[in-house]
Amino acid sequence: MAYVVTDPCIQCKHTNCAAVCPVDAFREGPNFLVIDPFECIDCDACVAECPEEAIYPDDEVPMEWEDYIALNEQLSEEWADHVINQAKEELPNVDQWSGKENKREHLIESWKEKPV
Repeated sequence: MAYVVTDPCIQCKHTNCAAVCPVDAFREGPNFLVIDPFECIDCDACVAECPEEAIYPDDEVPMEWEDYIALNEQLSEEWADHVINQAKEELPNVDQWSGKENKREHLIESWKEKPV
């Protein structure tokens, strides 16, 4: 079992979770974080650190976000060079995005797509 970052993280990208990960399993995208399922040791440390409540064990991901299981695996490979293991400032408009639902269409999957 691995942990999975889901929809609430999009456009917020708090990094407290990555800072407590003992095995550097988090990967950073332009506006989202993912967990590499092959690095995750299921320690649960990240869950309590996420203010958006976006992190779930893969067998407890809400049905509407089950596609995030595969997405975490895919993006952790694509973002392999973007390991994050320390806290950074959240995204500038976090207050506008925190608590919003259905943010998937706003996910930026490539660093090349990152808005300037």
